[in-house]
Amino acid sequence: MSDDSEKLNYQPADRRSKEVEAEIGSLSSELLDMLRVKGKATPADPMAGPCGAIADAPESYRSVRHPWSLYGVDNKVLGVAMENLAEALPKHGWQVVKRGPAANKNRSLEILAVHLESKSQAEISWMKGQDGHEPLISFAVYSRCFSDPDASASPSSGD
Repeated sequence: MSDDSEKLNYQPADRRSKEVEAEIGSLSSELLDMLRVKGKATPADPMAGPCGAIADAPESYRSVRHPWSLYGVDNKVLGVAMENLAEALPKHGWQVVKRGPAANKNRSLEILAVHLESKSQAEISWMKGQDGHEPLISFAVYSRCFSDPDASASPSSGD
């Protein structure tokens, strides 16, 4: 096992960023469907970036992150959405590793889950708007680190 693999506790797979971005986008869409409520979702796309799990990771080590939120509905609807999500996650290949109050002053409800097939993760927090902001459910869906052979291509290649 390489030093990087030991730091991560897994060997990063060889994958293309676009492929992983599509996978994370699909998982995010499934999470939105699991909420079973109508609201507004922020229009963000998944994006590949450096693997943050290793401080001095090679440029080819990437991960994909997709932050987005559901908003535009009241806390009663958001509470129903969180219950729907918690119930649906295991039925859709996710293992819930934490469900309960966050370690913040508002004790916002959060769910942390791992997609068993892809090993992607989701951090989901219900922000009730007690700080004067609009209530919402915040999502961060992200992949494991992977090695993208395209990321190590020379910047002078004309791309």
